[in-house]
Amino acid sequence: MLRIAGILAVAGFIVALEIPGLMKKKQKRELWAFSILLMLGVGFGMISILLNNVPSPLSGITFVFKPLSDILSGIGLIK
Repeated sequence: MLRIAGILAVAGFIVALEIPGLMKKKQKRELWAFSILLMLGVGFGMISILLNNVPSPLSGITFVFKPLSDILSGIGLIK
């Protein structure tokens, strides 16, 4: 639970640093992008803390592109 509080504290610190400047400059799109990316980062951080065995994104990429690699190596385009 302490690690989750740490993630939330760091996210709160980042928000306190960034949001006032974005609002002062009236950068609405950047504010939305910042908010969405920060929420995704905090969410993934919490998931990695709560779940002990989080699969790597590389395994998903390998799962998608392995059949294409097998086809290309079967017809001799790659070794």
